[in-house]
Parts: sequence; structure tokens; C-alpha cells
Amino acid sequence: MARKRKDAELIRGRAAHRRTEGDYMGVLLGAVTLEDWRDVVNGAKAAAKAGDPQARAWLAQYLMGRPEGKAPTPLNIVVQQLNGADPLVERLARPVIERQKYPSMHGNDGLEAQIRALVAAELADKVRAAETIENPATTRLPDESGA
Repeated sequence: MARKRKDAELIRGRAAHRRTEGDYMGVLLGAVTLEDWRDVVNGAKAAAKAGDPQARAWLAQYLMGRPEGKAPTPLNIVVQQLNGADPLVERLARPVIERQKYPSMHGNDGLEAQIRALVAAELADKVRAAETIENPATTRLPDESGA
């Protein structure tokens, strides 16, 4: 019986609003200004320089990200040395080898690089514009008006 009543409330639009992640993120962005965040980062930097391992780990995680792979085992290193193989050399040489083997597949590489550069420049402009806005969560950039 209670289930039917709840369904009817949802259909008629009378149900109470449930908080969403966006609501909480909006409040967080409104409460923490760029100056506040700059103070937090500077405090973590000072603590890291003073030897705080948690501050160093926190800064490293944001600046460099977590490592993607695992370190090779000693046995793998010995086998690679005996075979004369170097994974870094293999990984760096692979794109050059691919271009030489299949030149027709890489004819548009220059065009792709130009498009990436244009997108990166546009993104950099928008990020700079968003940093100057007091509350970026609720303010639209000038280009996003849809006009």
C-alpha cells in the first residue's frame, strides 16, 4: 500500500527533492574560493618541505598522478638483460617503426597534430576564463550562451 502511494507521489511531482552530488559540489565550490584553495596548497607545500610524508604524498598524487604500472620483478629484469631487450626503447621506437612500415596510415599525422594544438589552445583560454569567475559552477562562459 505504501509503495503505491509513493509511486503516485513521484508521478504527480510531490516527492521531496533528493540531494545529488551536484548540489553538494555546488555548495563546495561556492564556499571554497581560489584564494582559500591556494592557502591549502601552500600549507601542504610547506608541510611537505618540512618532511611531512602525507603532505608529500597528497601533492605528488595531484601533480603527477598515481603510477599506472607495476615495477618489473628482478627475474624479468635479468631475462631482459640477457635477451638484450629494453622495454623503454621498444615503446619509444614502436611509433617510428609503424610510420615506416605503414606510411599510408600516417599521412594525416600533421593534420591531427594541428587539430590537437587548436583544441588545446581553446581549452587553455576557457580554463583561464573560468579561473577568473568567482563561482564557476553556476556561471556560464561567454561562448556557451548558445547564441
